Amino acid sequence: MRFREPLLGGSAAMPGASLQRACRLLVAVCALHLGVTLVYYLSGRDLNRLPQLIGVPSPLQGGSGGAASLGQSSGVLRSGGAPPPVPSEPRPEPGPEPGSNWTAPPVPPTTERPPLPACPEESPLLVGPMMIEFYVTVDLDRVAQQNPEVKVGGRHTPKDCVSPHKVAIIIPFRNRQEHLKYWLYYLHPVLQRQQLDYGIYVINQDGDSMFNRAKLLNIGFQEALKDYDYNCFVFSDVDLIPMDDRNIYRCYSQPRHISVAMDKFGFRLVFKGMSISRPNAVIGKCRMIRHSRDKKNEPNPQRFDRIAHTKETMLLDGLNSLTYKVLDVERNPLYTKITVDVGKPS
Repeated sequence: MRFREPLLGGSAAMPGASLQRACRLLVAVCALHLGVTLVYYLSGRDLNRLPQLIGVPSPLQGGSGGAASLGQSSGVLRSGGAPPPVPSEPRPEPGPEPGSNWTAPPVPPTTERPPLPACPEESPLLVGPMMIEFYVTVDLDRVAQQNPEVKVGGRHTPKDCVSPHKVAIIIPFRNRQEHLKYWLYYLHPVLQRQQLDYGIYVINQDGDSMFNRAKLLNIGFQEALKDYDYNCFVFSDVDLIPMDDRNIYRCYSQPRHISVAMDKFGFRLVFKGMSISRPNAVIGKCRMIRHSRDKKNEPNPQRFDRIAHTKETMLLDGLNSLTYKVLDVERNPLYTKITVDVGKPS
């Protein structure tokens, strides 16, 4: 009522004074409201950005020794009208989160192994004379365990050098399993010490017809070449064991006779006067497993006559007219056994 009377009665009091006081009160309330809103807004954000929000330079913004580490730009303009410069952080590379069990796969080395050197002409692993006995029982499973470097099929390659001698050893065979056990027991360690790249092929004649040793050797030659690029072929009887590992089972510049001095003949040289390569009578000693001659394995009475006419028949005989049928191929741990039908003798 006190305000209305002067207004109605035309009093000299200015009505603008009351309006000015009301406006000041309203401005104060708005300022308080803005302050409270700003406090709540900043409580959920990085307080280090407060100088930026109010337009005050901070040590993080282009100081003489500082580096910017702000993650987000501000929408508040400075007095110059431009937003403060805020460098962006580099994005992290994709990878495992902290505390996760994720692991990166191993990166294989890029360096290649240097090539192996050539095996020496004379192996440093040779031991010389050996004791050969045939009274022990041979277990081929144990022999395989004792020769872990021999692969399935009787294949072996030196692991420390490259051998130039890729040798296929061909054994004509029928019903001589016990003899084969001794041969494998003694020869695998010898051949490995000789550092040969070799494979063992047992060519087994099927049936009970006349044993054709020479044809089995030719068959072994052809079948071995289907497996590997052999450059040397050694034809060995299953009952002959060398007594010295310096008697190398490899090829030379001319055909070589390996078993030159057998205990069966008192270690005397046989086949004297032949123009072939052979070791001396000491290194060339070998032992033969004694056995009775097999049936259907009698000496061919025509053998000497055929040998005498070899030059006349060799272009039409042997590999040139070879026919046979492979019945079975077994890749055993210590040798490859190929069973064949040799057909009827010609």
